[in-house]
Order: sequence, then structure tokens, then C-alpha cells
Amino acid sequence: MRTFDLSPLFRSTVGFDHLTAALDAALQLNDASVSYPPYNIEKIGEDAYRVSIAVAGFGADDIEIITNEGVLVVKGRAKSDEDKGTYLYHGIASRAFERRFQLADYIRVTGARLENGMLSVEMARQVPEALKPRRIPIAAVAAKPAPAQLTEKAAA
Repeated sequence: MRTFDLSPLFRSTVGFDHLTAALDAALQLNDASVSYPPYNIEKIGEDAYRVSIAVAGFGADDIEIITNEGVLVVKGRAKSDEDKGTYLYHGIASRAFERRFQLADYIRVTGARLENGMLSVEMARQVPEALKPRRIPIAAVAAKPAPAQLTEKAAA
């Protein structure tokens, strides 16, 4: 695997160390569990997003969704196959999984639903009012009257 030296990018920046961790996580492509379960990330509005994860065989009680410090974690616990009988062929994957998604600033999870084997996690960007740009009104100052001009002529 290639290693990249990103130190030149961070010589003149302050507070972007979380970006380094995100890039490192994105470059770890040799992990076999990266492809399970499959997922989609959609932009469904100007400030709205949805992560859809294929979780066939999992119920709502088998899945845990946690957000902490800008990370969305979705965990699935595998069900026990002891009570399901004897399999002649077992091709449906129902192994435990953990998916992590880095969230941008002010992205908040607004809801989640499980329907037809698809887990949908809805998110929205919610910028606090104090951080939104605001227009500053300019107060108009009344013009002062011009000083009276002397129109008398000097005595001759």
C-alpha cells in the first residue's frame, strides 16, 4: 500500500488535524470488511442527506445507531442461528458489522427507519443562528444644514 506524506499541506494550517485522520481512514482500502454491508449516500435536499444501508435479515432490535463527536456509527449484531434449523446451504450473510461515517460540521441525525431490509438514516445541516451570515443595516445620518454664507459686501 502506498503511503502519502501530507505534512506539506498542514504546515500553514491550524486546527485541521481531524482532516488527517479522515484521510488516513479513507486510504485504508485493504480491509476485507469495507464492502459489507453495502450502502448509499444521497443528497436529498440543499442541506439534507440520507445514508441507506442494506441490512437484510436484521431487525430494528439488532441495529444500533450512535453519533458522537462528528462520527455516525451503525452497528449490527448477528442473530443466533441455533433456533433456525439445519442449513443445507447458508448463503445469506447476517454477520455482525460496524459502519462509520465522518460527519461534517453541524450535520445532525434527524431520524432513522428500517423498511424492506433497508436502513435509512436521515441527516440535515443545522447551522446555529449565531453562525449564520447576517445583514447589518446601515443607519442613515441626517445631513447637517450648510453654514449660512455671508452675502454682505465689505464697506468701501
